[in-house]
Amino acid sequence: MKQSKNMQKNSKIFVAGHRGLVGSAIVRELIAQGYTNILTRTHTELDLIDSRAVADFFAKEQIEYVFDAAAKVGGIVGNSNYPADFIYKNLMIQNNIIHNAYLYKVKKLLFLGSSCIYPKFAEQPIKEDSLLTGALEPTNRAYAVAKIAGIEMCRSYNKQYGTDFISAMPTNLYGPNDNFDLETSHVLPAMMRKFHEAKVSGAPTVSMWGTGVAKREFLHVDDAARGSIFLMNNYTGSDHVNLGCGEDISIKDVAELMQKTVGYTGTIVWDTTKPDGTPRKLLDISKIKALGWVPKVTLEEGLKDTYEWYLHTIVKK
Repeated sequence: MKQSKNMQKNSKIFVAGHRGLVGSAIVRELIAQGYTNILTRTHTELDLIDSRAVADFFAKEQIEYVFDAAAKVGGIVGNSNYPADFIYKNLMIQNNIIHNAYLYKVKKLLFLGSSCIYPKFAEQPIKEDSLLTGALEPTNRAYAVAKIAGIEMCRSYNKQYGTDFISAMPTNLYGPNDNFDLETSHVLPAMMRKFHEAKVSGAPTVSMWGTGVAKREFLHVDDAARGSIFLMNNYTGSDHVNLGCGEDISIKDVAELMQKTVGYTGTIVWDTTKPDGTPRKLLDISKIKALGWVPKVTLEEGLKDTYEWYLHTIVKK
């Protein structure tokens, strides 16, 4: 592995998707670490699906480093109902960013994917080499295929053109700027909103899907941002890197922790007519730990921090 060339504090850094959960955290962390030349664009200012617009943007700005956190994302409902949107938009966004990063000689790019790239029944904890060893989860296959294509695109450009494009695959993320829409959100924000609304209304029970025995891994988005910047400065290679906390928790236990965080005093009722989903999904993070990175935020601290943000940002609207 050749030595990576680190970002300088005044390097020109483009964060694609800076309004999303991960992108906004990367911007916050870059600022906290003293980086002063951060470039962002809203969707109105730059449509990343528009190839000509993206090419013009890269030609004009002469960007040195790219964090590609831009994506169309959603939960089970969105992925199941709009698979064409998920594969088309994600392929177009990453194709435009990666190709123009090559054309306009970006020094380094980090492509962010998702742990859904792995087979549904991958051996646990999931190592990076589990990729393409089995069938994907059908409900988000279109999104997963797009992200797998992004990994392969970075690998291919590195091989053919000598670029320095790396890929990281985060586990389930949560934190400030998450999506709290009950129809389209992931498990933690949906759970937080349910408990909060039950607390405010005085509802005696809150219903949760399944039995609660399924296990999931959760990484605070600030840890994901620190991990992303760490990889940009400390890793070079075509093989993707898992980004997680290395521990999982049952849905039942996380529900009880969420109940305590929100201060809801009613009863949790488990609707066992609803599915549990995949029994377990835990990433093996030995690769990034060997490079010298470990997460800092405990789940208890992270939920408290996220609930405070939710109260001050979402509830106050």
